Order: sequence, then structure tokens, then C-alpha cells
Amino acid sequence: MSVKLSVNINKFATIRNARGGNNPDILKVALDCERFGAQGITVHPRPDERHIRYQDTLDLKPILTTEFNIEGRPDYRFMEMVLKIKPAQCTLVPDAPQAITSNAGWDTIKNKEFLQNIIAELRKAGIRSSIFVDPDLAMIEGAAAIGTDRIELYTEAYASGYHKKREEAIQPYLEAAKLAHSLGLGVNAGHDLDLDNLKYLKDSMPELAEVSIGHALVCDALYLGLENTIQQYLRQLR
Repeated sequence: MSVKLSVNINKFATIRNARGGNNPDILKVALDCERFGAQGITVHPRPDERHIRYQDTLDLKPILTTEFNIEGRPDYRFMEMVLKIKPAQCTLVPDAPQAITSNAGWDTIKNKEFLQNIIAELRKAGIRSSIFVDPDLAMIEGAAAIGTDRIELYTEAYASGYHKKREEAIQPYLEAAKLAHSLGLGVNAGHDLDLDNLKYLKDSMPELAEVSIGHALVCDALYLGLENTIQQYLRQLR
């Protein structure tokens, strides 16, 4: 069974915001990604709206035909938006407001009560929940205790170690995915995945359901074109 590809369109919004106006048109980009084969669209609105804006998320919801995944730190404004839009999935990420990009997973033990309350709100609204975590077995067990539907494994360490010794780099992720699956959690993955390291992850991890890829995919599209790039990523996941 193919692993689903959700395209994170944040970087397209970064380009748009650099000049003002609406070029590239984020709504058209999202629809084109779907048309070219993406099985989902991911956005990560941050408080300063330096890329995806909160209005973008509102505008995207009625036009998308694939899975809509909104990720971010669940502060009041974020949760108000998510509960209004009701995406298919909400991925909770412990980003500090000034963070350039996601750089760590949740401590699901220290934040248990906070995350339980958030997950309960999402479940009540019919939204699938996912918690961004490092491949730490204690954090996986903590996520299961919270009651989330899925985890998203933070794959930066795997990507960094892939070209040095990929067997060692992937091992903690295989153990984490196996444990998550045994605890009834779905397994997503994301961060620094690209055309070099994606297939090995997919082939080694039978529990993997979905990957979210943005930065590398957009960089590849500069050379290969968006449609061709999405097709190449999909081939890695089949």
C-alpha cells in the first residue's frame, strides 16, 4: 500500500510574501499539487504569518479535495482557527513563536494534561489528531497515554545521518514506529525528507502511513518542475 504524500505549501507562501501581491497564488498552487497527484495539503501557520496566513487556511478549506492537515503550536488563536475550519488532521507541534522551523518534538510526559485537553477538543470536533515527537520510546508511550490518533516522527536526525550510516540513523525510528503501531497509533513522518532518503525510510518502515514534505520538494521543483517533482516523490513512496 502506498504511503500518502502531503505537500507542505509554506515555502510557496514565503515566496509570495517576499514581494506582496498574490504571486504565486497559494490556492492555485494547492489545487495544482492535488492535480499532480498529492494526496494531501499541509500548512503550518505561525503567529507572525511570515508564510502561510490564517486567511489562507480559511480560503483553502472549501476548495481542497484531498486531506487537509493543519500543523502548529496549539495556542488560543491556532485552536480557534482549527476548530472553525475542521481539517481532516491537526498536527500539534511545540514550536516557539520565533522558531524558523520545527526543531524538536513534544515532551508528552511533561505536557500530558495540556495535550490531553487539546486532543479532547479535536476529537469532539471530529478532527484526527497527530503529535509531533522525536523517536524516543518514552515519548511514544506518553503520546499513546494522551489519546492521540497518530504521531508524526520528527525525522531531522534520520536525514542528517542518512549519508553517514543510514542503518544506524534509521534504527530509532523503526523502533519508535513499531512501538507506536503496537499501541494503536498511526505513524506519520516529516522534516528534511527528500528524494535521496525517502524511499529507504518508506521501505524500512511498514507502519508508515503518511509523510509531509515541503522545503525539499519546493527546492526540487525549481529544477524539475512541480508536476514532475510530485510524481518523483510519489514514486519513492510506492
